[in-house]
Amino acid sequence: MKVKKLIIDPNWKSRLTAIGYGYHTDNDEPYWIDDYYYEITNSEADTIYQATTEVWDMCLKAVEHVIANKLYHLFHIPGHMVHHIEQSWENESPSIYGRFDFAYDSVKRKLKLLEFNADTPTSLFECGIVQWNWKNHYFSESTDQFNSVHEQLIASWKEIKPYLKGDVLYFSCAKETLEDLTNVEYLRDTAIQAGIQTQLIYIDDIGWNGHAFIDLEGESITSIFKLYPWEWMVHEEFGHHIVNDIHRTQWIEPSWKMILSNKAILPILWELFPHHPNLLAAYFEPQRMLKNYIKKPILSREGANIDLYYDKELIYATPGDYGQEGYIYQELATLHKEESGFSIIGSWIIGQEPCGISFRESTMPITTDKSRFVPHIIKH
Repeated sequence: MKVKKLIIDPNWKSRLTAIGYGYHTDNDEPYWIDDYYYEITNSEADTIYQATTEVWDMCLKAVEHVIANKLYHLFHIPGHMVHHIEQSWENESPSIYGRFDFAYDSVKRKLKLLEFNADTPTSLFECGIVQWNWKNHYFSESTDQFNSVHEQLIASWKEIKPYLKGDVLYFSCAKETLEDLTNVEYLRDTAIQAGIQTQLIYIDDIGWNGHAFIDLEGESITSIFKLYPWEWMVHEEFGHHIVNDIHRTQWIEPSWKMILSNKAILPILWELFPHHPNLLAAYFEPQRMLKNYIKKPILSREGANIDLYYDKELIYATPGDYGQEGYIYQELATLHKEESGFSIIGSWIIGQEPCGISFRESTMPITTDKSRFVPHIIKH
């Protein structure tokens, strides 16, 4: 795995804007990288595929363990949501996607799970469409990329379609969130291609008529994809209606994903599968055996409130407003490093299939919302 450079297309920004990618640059700093890329081997692609498959299987077993042993307090999940979570699990409520973030140690050729973005992962549009477009612009169409995101989304919606409630699948995110809206509209487009009738509604516009969720025309919402975190929703007035909804609206992602999107799952995984080659040691309390580790809030987002310890000394920290619910302590991973920065691998699972990867690159060894998206190809 290594970085390779390109002579940049002088019209790269307009090329990206033309395909609906409107946030490729942030305050003159590129979020999307067009002039260099990661080249990986077929063997490395296979390693990522296998690790994703295996970790996904372990995650499902971990959810079963948490539910069977009523470990919700470790996740700070509100009591009123427990029955809803258990019902969504028992009923096998449809789930469409998630993104594992892996550290790759290029010396030992080992992948280690950093966390699982199981509820509201973004950068799907960049992975499935933008980097595919980038590949076809700079390389021949026969060039390989670990990327069947688009096809797998359509196939997964087709599988889910017979189990959806009602005639319309709503798609939702908060207003004035361009990145979220772009990802939601991309997902909605793939659902349409799968033959599903859809409608966009902002989270802010979802109503409650006293017994059910309704859209702006007063029609009941019985199935909805939402790019809005469960941990925010359940603490809002809106969220308290979920358990009183007479239609038992089908939420995608389902509420059992609250368990996997919470970093408390990391110590659970380590307890259930100790010393698994794709896991990092993780605990709910600081451990004497951890000299180099990261302290993470169980519900932080985009790299906020992360403390990095080396030889038990704090050497780097990110600001933020998270941490009230508690922390976990995870062994410090070795990240792949190039002259351009530190990188992690985002590996997408859609339906039950690993189907695409993305590279996020940072100047410092913590991935944040400012981290760059770097495309890739597979070396022949």
